[in-house]
Amino acid sequence: MRGWGRPFDDPIRLADGRRLDTLHDAAMYATTLPKGVHDAPEWQAAIEALLLVAEGGGPTMFARIGIMRALNAGNVTPEPQRKQAKAYRIVS
Repeated sequence: MRGWGRPFDDPIRLADGRRLDTLHDAAMYATTLPKGVHDAPEWQAAIEALLLVAEGGGPTMFARIGIMRALNAGNVTPEPQRKQAKAYRIVS
């Protein structure tokens, strides 16, 4: 199945409360981004994934992953800190 009207398996929720339900919704959102954000490599990859899925008929999950990565670009999650192991003494 091809086309811009294809829905995502799980809608993409934006920080402002809006939802991107279809490939078309995601494409319209991407076109409204400021030029500096739109030209970022993450968004260029997301837009390319949208085009490939809409026109080539691939799984919508590919486009969803691209959009999610672009939305989360710059949100660096810190590495989890590990607790130091307790020292035990063997008593015989």
